[in-house]
Amino acid sequence: MSLPRTDPGGEPEPGPQSSFRRERLRFSEFSFSRSPSGHVSINVELEYEGQKWFGRSAGQSSPLGDLRMAAEAALRALEEFAEGSLSFELIGVKHIRAFDSNLVIVSIAVRDSAGTRLVGCYLADEDMPRGAALAVLNATNRLLGNYLATR
Repeated sequence: MSLPRTDPGGEPEPGPQSSFRRERLRFSEFSFSRSPSGHVSINVELEYEGQKWFGRSAGQSSPLGDLRMAAEAALRALEEFAEGSLSFELIGVKHIRAFDSNLVIVSIAVRDSAGTRLVGCYLADEDMPRGAALAVLNATNRLLGNYLATR
């Protein structure tokens, strides 16, 4: 059995037999509360290396509005995590029924010089607003992986 290779700083180098695994930004908590008057408050919590970042959104409840607020809360948490290095705009969020399942799809613009657009979806049979937040994370997954690798 061979030991994982290490760089001069003592960290294992990624390789086929290496047990080294880069830490990922994790979706750690989602809360959705609706008042009797129909006001909704949504909180998304992300975690990375023991630290937590939060995104919040609030407004009047409606079927599409709840999805939009959940997606916005996830984007605000991502922007807080990136400390201004990444900025996003939610273009749209949509619920569709396909293959006897509920899908939430989001379209996101990255505010950068290239005008990057991202799309993500999540199979959300149970909790549609939570699914919208997770669709945002699916859309931004690769971008965040690159961001973390160069951080």
